[in-house]
Amino acid sequence: MIALIDYGSGNLRSVQRALMKVGADVRVVSKPEELKDARAVVLPGVGAFDDCVNALNKQHMLAASKEFMKTGRPFLGICVGYQALFEKSEEFNSCAAGLGIFKGKVVRFAEKPGLKIPQIGWNQIEVAKQDCPLFKGIASGSYVYFVHSFFPQPMDTSIVATRTDYGQPFASSVWKDNVYATQFHPEKSQKIGLQLLKNFVKLAAN
Repeated sequence: MIALIDYGSGNLRSVQRALMKVGADVRVVSKPEELKDARAVVLPGVGAFDDCVNALNKQHMLAASKEFMKTGRPFLGICVGYQALFEKSEEFNSCAAGLGIFKGKVVRFAEKPGLKIPQIGWNQIEVAKQDCPLFKGIASGSYVYFVHSFFPQPMDTSIVATRTDYGQPFASSVWKDNVYATQFHPEKSQKIGLQLLKNFVKLAAN
């Protein structure tokens, strides 16, 4: 069973449908005890960093997520669920602390002539870590779908799994041990996104 965390504002149903399409047994959860029997956890995200972190904290899911990661079972953060894995965000004078799994902060794209913020639409990924299980069968140059104005800046660049350029290069996904996260939306990325989720489901089955 893959636990899909519901904190009230994630892109829940689209992620659930995509996971089911690649053969996952998915359960929507909102309580810490519901993570106990999960083979893997997915934290989706749409909206603001503080809203996500505060909602998770209110449900006691922030601490529960950190405890789950310590078990070695696969964890996937998507979009704001990716950003929440870092220490803090500059979004809207954010004051909420992230999970702090990775050192670094979440920053806004720099204003540049002709650059539309937020980035909404398809963009390419450069696979930086060829051995990342999440990107098995996915080539550099593949297109995935983004919706965001902010992105994390990992202090440890060795965790960067893919890079993308949008006026400036940024880490579009990261991987360390059993923790995976993407700034883009696999559930909206058609064939490539489904391949990524299929890879994640296989990790959960091992």
